[in-house]
Parts: sequence; C-alpha cells; structure tokens
Amino acid sequence: MTQPADMTYARYLTLDQVLGAQNPLTDQHDEMLFVIIHQAKELWLKQILHEIGYAQTLVRAGDLIPAYKSMARVSRIQSVLTQTWDILATMTPADYLRFRDALGTSSGFQSDQFRRIEAMLGLKDARFLRFHEDRPDAHAALKTAIEAPSLYDDAIHQLAKAGLPVPDAVLTRDVSQPYEAHPEVEAAWLEVYRDTARWWELYQLAEKLVDLDDALITWRHKHVITVERIIGRRPGTGGTEGVAYLAKTLEKRCFPELWSLRTKL
Repeated sequence: MTQPADMTYARYLTLDQVLGAQNPLTDQHDEMLFVIIHQAKELWLKQILHEIGYAQTLVRAGDLIPAYKSMARVSRIQSVLTQTWDILATMTPADYLRFRDALGTSSGFQSDQFRRIEAMLGLKDARFLRFHEDRPDAHAALKTAIEAPSLYDDAIHQLAKAGLPVPDAVLTRDVSQPYEAHPEVEAAWLEVYRDTARWWELYQLAEKLVDLDDALITWRHKHVITVERIIGRRPGTGGTEGVAYLAKTLEKRCFPELWSLRTKL
C-alpha cells in the first residue's frame, strides 16, 4: 500500500489503469468519443448505486433526513448523465456508421449497473439476467438487486411505521416482482401531501423520490432523441427495435402513486 508521503494524484486515482481502458476497435476518430462517454456513464452509475444503497440503509432505519442528501446527489448525477447525450449528438450518422459494425451485438441496454439501479428503484425485470451469464459477479449483483426490497418498498414501509394505513398485501409482497400501483398506497401518500406539516419527513422523502423518477424519465427522453438523431429508426445493435423500444420505456414510473396522487390533490 502506498504511504501518504509517496502518494501522487495519478497513484491515488490509478490513472494509468483508468486512462488505459479506452481501446477502440477501429481507426475511426469518433469511436473514442463513443467509448469514453459510455465508460464515463458506467462510472457515474457506480456512484449512483453507491448512493442509493446508502439511502436505502438510512430509510430502512427510519433516518429519513440524512437520506435526502444521497438522493439529491443522485438527481444531480442524473442531470450530468442527461447532458452527456448532447456531447454524443455531435457525432453525425455518417460518423457513427463508420464504426458501428465493430459493436457487434453489444448494446447499452445490456448494462448490468443500469439494470441494478432500475431494480433498486422498483423496476424489476429478471429477463435481463441472461445478458450477464458470462460475468458471474455482475449476474449475482443484479440478481441480488432484483430479489431485494427496492427503495420504494422501503419508503412504503416507513409509511406503515408512521401509522398510515398500508395493506399487508403490499408490505408482504414478493419484492422480486415489479411493483404495481395500489389505491390504498396512493391514499396513504395523499394523506401525507394533504398535511405536509404533520408528515414533513415523509413528504420530503416522497419529493426526493419524484426527483429521481423525473430525472430518469428526462434521461430516457434525451436518449430517444439522440438515438433517433444518429441512427434514425434502424434496429438497435443488441437486436431491439431501437428508437421504438426506447420510446416505450418513457411510460415507466418507479413510484406510480407519487405521480397519480397529484390528480387527486
């Protein structure tokens, strides 16, 4: 282990390993941008996983106020990730098509870290496990995230602990399955929103959750626009419908009752 007196910027950040990880498969100028943007995205996703995991620990313990910081940090990171699409959009269709074949069947929708984030926020889909059978650690981490309670499950349990009526069927549900909206959960959140002074901590928790969902939807929307700008309506490299597949994801909501209650306030 390097001693503090011998520590340098490059050693601390292991820059030789980080900066040596960009290995474009062609000699096309724009492939480097494509590689760096996606690698940088994965680093930010790693930090998001770190923050959501910490937020879950706090929320499960009932420490809601300290959890806000990690959740707010995730929202800021999501904003940065959304802005990276503008950088990628400087690459024209002609630029991308010069190296696209080198990608083979690889695709961003195979990102295990992104799927772990979705699972931790309540969007569970075990079908994505098959893409990681060649990477046992990634497969195990995604499987664990799918089988564990999500951040929203934790928030709903806090509603119940506060004395708000939450059905046992929701509290004891199979958390490995995608969360489905429940009218009584919506009613409990409605009570929080109708008396924010009394339920201030839960109200702020709910708004931090909406921030996460909002930022995720915004990221997805910019993704759709950028992909259409670069490849039009071509199929995706991973065999998906491309833009058509991505557009369908815009309908997803991690915390459905926190959206639907707004109509009833």
